[in-house]
Amino acid sequence: MHEFTYITAFIVGLMGGVHCVGMCGGIVGALSFAVNSSTTQRKSGLLTLMLSYNLGRLTSYILAGGIMGALGWLALAWIDLQYMQFILQLFAGVFMLLMGLYLSGWWMGLTRIEKLGAYLWKYLQPGAKKLLPVSNPVQALLLGLLWGWLPCGLVYSVLIWSMSSGSFVEGALLMLSFGLGTLPNLLAMGLFADRLKQWVQKQSVRYLSGGLVMLFAGWTLYLALNGLWHSLAS
Repeated sequence: MHEFTYITAFIVGLMGGVHCVGMCGGIVGALSFAVNSSTTQRKSGLLTLMLSYNLGRLTSYILAGGIMGALGWLALAWIDLQYMQFILQLFAGVFMLLMGLYLSGWWMGLTRIEKLGAYLWKYLQPGAKKLLPVSNPVQALLLGLLWGWLPCGLVYSVLIWSMSSGSFVEGALLMLSFGLGTLPNLLAMGLFADRLKQWVQKQSVRYLSGGLVMLFAGWTLYLALNGLWHSLAS
């Protein structure tokens, strides 16, 4: 995987953070409810719980990305097609293009992918409910581990993208990059969330970030189609 792939995944996580806040915002309320009412203790306690929760969430992302990357590796190893790698790369380019359209606000169809995780979440949701209200970092960590599998079109899109890496490690790193991009929005809640949200929602910022992602998507598609053409011609 090229280093720009990880940068692109980070941008997708950062600019898609408003969506993340909408999906996970209720967790912050649950964590806030658990800490002491003292201002000093409240800030330090909330930060500890937020870090624990996000550590669990990122761990789930890394694991899921590794699994998808491993599936891509199996596809490359088991299917005896010399151009399979270019097909996976083409697949990645298409999803990057769709994510760029999503970030720009021109097409929101990625949210439909959330239906893919509804079945899995049906079994995980009861366990998540048992961890509420959160009273300690361990509970927050476990809640994050479960919440990382919450049906989210943006997360699932990056997961499908990570399959094209054809590697457990690179798929995991791709999801880690995405997860790190989501952190500022979630950790900023209650601190400077309003300013960050206003900046992320600026149309010019969304156009710029979406355009960068689509530009890299175009380059990825070019490489894939060029490699596929030469493979078929040889």
